[in-house]
Amino acid sequence: MARPGPNLLPAALTMLATPILLGSGDPPSQVQYAQITIRERVILRVPRSPMPAVTASRWKERKGPRCIAAQALAGALPGEAGSVDIVLSGGKRVRAKLARACRQIDYYSSFYIRPGADGQICADRDPIRTRGGAVCEIEKFRALSPR
Repeated sequence: MARPGPNLLPAALTMLATPILLGSGDPPSQVQYAQITIRERVILRVPRSPMPAVTASRWKERKGPRCIAAQALAGALPGEAGSVDIVLSGGKRVRAKLARACRQIDYYSSFYIRPGADGQICADRDPIRTRGGAVCEIEKFRALSPR
């Protein structure tokens, strides 16, 4: 392979520098406008409440809502295997039945839920995410009432 001669090197440098030199004498350009779209992403961190004096077996399950408002979440308690008891503002409780056992919820003090665009957390749509990275699908919600 032949090396470029000494006469080719200045020509190459001139070709590289030419666009810079041509642009330096241009008059200032007109103002250009751009559009930026900012999207907000909300993820709720739900803290686990300390264990209450009332045991989980003293709650009666009945048909629950399909969705709950994300603003109504106040905390969570460990439920029976494969479920999480969610405490709502006002003291009401809802049990989130999980599609499969999610053991990582027991190891961490909180978990994450990302509500939908409507501000609701819905069964069969919005999963629970543990701090360890596991994804636990919510199968259904059951309303809890004291026995």
